[in-house]
Amino acid sequence: MDSLINAAAHALAAGDLIGALKRVALRDDAPALALRGIVMAQLGDLARAKELLRRAARAFGPKETVARARCVIAEAEIALVLRDLGGPAKAFAAAWATLEAHGDRVNAAHARNLEARRLLLIGRLDEAEHVLAGLDPAPLPPASRAAYELVTAGVALRRLRTKAARAALLRAELAARAADIPALATEVETAMHALTVPSARLISRGTERPLLLEEVEALLASGAFVVDACRHVVRDAGLIVPLATRPVLFALAQALGEAWPGDATRRR
Repeated sequence: MDSLINAAAHALAAGDLIGALKRVALRDDAPALALRGIVMAQLGDLARAKELLRRAARAFGPKETVARARCVIAEAEIALVLRDLGGPAKAFAAAWATLEAHGDRVNAAHARNLEARRLLLIGRLDEAEHVLAGLDPAPLPPASRAAYELVTAGVALRRLRTKAARAALLRAELAARAADIPALATEVETAMHALTVPSARLISRGTERPLLLEEVEALLASGAFVVDACRHVVRDAGLIVPLATRPVLFALAQALGEAWPGDATRRR
C-alpha cells in the first residue's frame, strides 16, 4: 500500500471523509477506487459508491482476492441501505468465505452481520438469530459493533423481548458514540424511540388505551385470552391459533372480543 493510500485510509478511519477523498480523488487504481466508493457511501451518494466499488472489484488483480471480496461486501452493505434485498447471494457468500479463509476476522464478522440484518429485514428471524449466534463481535470496530447491536435489538423487538432489546440498544448507543458517526447515532436513537411510544392499543371491557411494547409483552405473557389484530391470531395461555387465512372467523373473534363481557350484536 503506497503512502497516499495509507494516509487516505487513516483519514477515513478517523472520520475525515473530505481529507480521505482529497488524497484519492484523481486516482483510478483499484485501492483508490475502493476508498472513494466507501467515502461516497458515507457521504450518502450511494449510486456513485456502488459504481466505484464495482470498478474497484474489477480492477483488483487475480491474486488480490481479499481486496475484491471486501468490495463485494461493501457493495452488499449499500444494497441493504437501499433495501435491495435480492442481490447476488452467491457472490456475497463467496466473498464472505474468502474473508474467513484468509483470516480477515473484522470484515468476515461484518459480512456475517450484514447477512443477519438482511434476514431480519425479510422476516427470517430464526435464521438471523442463527447467524448472530456464530458471530463474535469482539473484533468489530465501533461502527460495526453498533450495527451488530442494532440487529440484535431488532430481532429481540420482533420477538417481544424488550429487556434484551433495550440492553442491546444501550450497547449500540455506546458504540455509536465511540464511532462518532452522526447518522449511526440517529439510527440508534430512532430504534430506542420505538420502546418509548405506544405500539398497540388494547380494547377491553368497552375501553381503549395505548400500550407500550413492554406492556404488549407483559399482556401476551400473562396468559390472558387475546385476539391479536396485528398478527391475526387468537392467543390463550400457551395456545396460539393463526387465523390470517380465515378472515371471517377472525372478524367474528374480534367482534366478540371487543364486546366482551357483553354480547356482540349481529350488526357488529
